[in-house]
Amino acid sequence: MRFRHGEAGEGATPAGPDARSRATAAAAPAAGTGAVTEGDGPDLLREVLAVAPVGVALLDERLRWKYLNAAFTTVTGLRRADLLGRPVDGTAFADAADTLRRVLADGRTRERATGGPDGAGAPVPPGLRVRYRPLERAGRITGVVVVVLDDPDPERELRRELERARARLALLDAAADRIGSTLDVDTTCAELAAFAVPRLAELVTVDILPPEATARTTGTPRVRLHRAAVDCVPGLREAVAALARPGESVRHRDGSAAARALTGGIAVLVDRLPQDEAAGTAPDPATSAAYRAAGVVSLLVVPLTARGHLVGLLTLARTAASPGFTPDEAALIGDLAGRAAAGIDNARRYTRSQGIALELQRALLSEPGSPHQNLELASRYLPSGTSSVVGGDWYETVRLPFGRTLLVMGDVMGHGVEAAVDMSTYRSTLRDVAGMDLPPHRILRQLDTVIAANESARPATCLLALADPGRGRWTLSSAGHLPPALIAPDRPNELLRIPTGPPLGTGFGGYEQATRELLPGQTLLLYTDGLVERRGEDIDASLDRLAGLRLPAAGELDDLLDAVLHALGPSAAGPAEDDIAVLAARPRARP
Repeated sequence: MRFRHGEAGEGATPAGPDARSRATAAAAPAAGTGAVTEGDGPDLLREVLAVAPVGVALLDERLRWKYLNAAFTTVTGLRRADLLGRPVDGTAFADAADTLRRVLADGRTRERATGGPDGAGAPVPPGLRVRYRPLERAGRITGVVVVVLDDPDPERELRRELERARARLALLDAAADRIGSTLDVDTTCAELAAFAVPRLAELVTVDILPPEATARTTGTPRVRLHRAAVDCVPGLREAVAALARPGESVRHRDGSAAARALTGGIAVLVDRLPQDEAAGTAPDPATSAAYRAAGVVSLLVVPLTARGHLVGLLTLARTAASPGFTPDEAALIGDLAGRAAAGIDNARRYTRSQGIALELQRALLSEPGSPHQNLELASRYLPSGTSSVVGGDWYETVRLPFGRTLLVMGDVMGHGVEAAVDMSTYRSTLRDVAGMDLPPHRILRQLDTVIAANESARPATCLLALADPGRGRWTLSSAGHLPPALIAPDRPNELLRIPTGPPLGTGFGGYEQATRELLPGQTLLLYTDGLVERRGEDIDASLDRLAGLRLPAAGELDDLLDAVLHALGPSAAGPAEDDIAVLAARPRARP
């Protein structure tokens, strides 16, 4: 755990201009030596107070708050913005105003212990004392120094420890009740984020490693993580809108706090930094911009580790409006992360051992078949509801002679194991028919005939796109499926007009095909209706929304899919109403 205290406080200092001049002159002989000298004066004192474990604050002779160090804001839970420059009567110390005036009047130090009759005006936890000491300069009282001290009473200290232990256990018990209510990974992560906001942070994200990366206790920032949950206080929602949403992937850049937590397998704390420095520890540019907009100054990244395996990262962020993370809080959050990680790992184990439908989903919706090297592919599948309820969405690629690749996007009607079984039937049948090297519209005709002969098979929509880079063209045919989108640099997205026949399995046939020029740099996006359709909305309006997106046409296809899902996925449109499958293809430039 690494701590960095970036808050040095501001306002009046105990030395005046003359003292500062003398300090500068006295320090001159020691310049460049790095030694601490008597002449270091106010600057050195300010640095010492900034990191001191004792809470210290200063009020001027009009009882206005002029200075407070980081420990003071931490122990009182008060914000600097609520105190600095304001008179004591208008703050949480208003009840102590009479005591402070007496200190100014007679120059006598006064002390109040919390929890008793003298505790009024001391908004600090029980077991602490507040001392009000006069500040004398040039023979007169010019202010009051407020110091928060530990009470040496052993019994009171024991009560403090017991109170902290009770609070810790109460929080962990509440977490046990609210986190892990289902054996679903994304739901568990969402519950973890919701529990932590606003109890522990103002902004929380949960990222999960892909299953194949969890066999190690440490990870690598190069791997793409799955963004499983995001939560924040209402006042930050607009500022952090650019953060990756659940369902998108994230990659943590080298040197970021998250990357250090991944590679080291230990928690990383970045505390009370200036906003620009705190934003510089963010995992990617979008997160860095969101941190700046939200005013994040403290960051705690905790690995989610269960049974010796790293399963993800929990990131908590606080703004200047909240005190920094204390060691006790960091330890508590570590315990909470351990319990949540166990729940996430249990959900994964249950899915592997009990989720028959999910196993079918993994088998059928793994990475599509290998295309030719002249074609670059990326795909994504987001199920609706719980992860054990599989829809009928599927995609496939078939490698054909002469450098051609057949892309397939289909949607079997219904959900559940039956839909997954029919999905498997469609997929295997398509592979057999595509091996005949027929044009796309004849492949659909053959599929329709074969599936229609099976009375128990469910109908399905299907879109075929034959990539032929050698001839520079796409050949497309549709069985009741939504049109693909063509995405090119510096051009609006284009929804391709394709003759549409009836869904497969009806036995009606009547499929046609269309051709389109295949150009380097263009990306063809195939998708299922869950991406665009909205309840109560005309489908044309839904398609117009897709056509109007501004997408990264260059760069990695995974980044393009992230942008599509960020704009149209479940978090952007509300709860998922249907499964979403997307498949992007782009011709590779010849060397």
